Amino acid sequence: MIAALTILLSCQLAGEVLVWLTGLPVPGPVLGLVILLAGIGVTGRIPQDLRETATGLLSHLSLLFVPAGVGVMLHFERIGTEWLALLAALLLSTWATIAVSALVFVGVARMVGGADADAPEDEGPR
Repeated sequence: MIAALTILLSCQLAGEVLVWLTGLPVPGPVLGLVILLAGIGVTGRIPQDLRETATGLLSHLSLLFVPAGVGVMLHFERIGTEWLALLAALLLSTWATIAVSALVFVGVARMVGGADADAPEDEGPR
């Protein structure tokens, strides 16, 4: 488990350092995940220790939302005064996310040759 945590934190650190050095507008942990994914792709397998540690972390993922909840409570007064703008931003961003996800899904389905629900059925030879 210590080795797996070291790998995970090293990838995160590498991502943070790359963002700091290059000024990329990407969070360091996200770049660290890309580095980890590349490493898994190069080796062609996920080490068992890393798999078990990642599964354990994911099973307790809800604990990571505690700091966000505390942050919301700290700004509760501001949320009360700006609730309309926040609600509009939340609804619009949710709608945009659903629309973009649907478009990407349709595009990828067409690229990989998936069935198109709008296409007419093949009627066979005439």
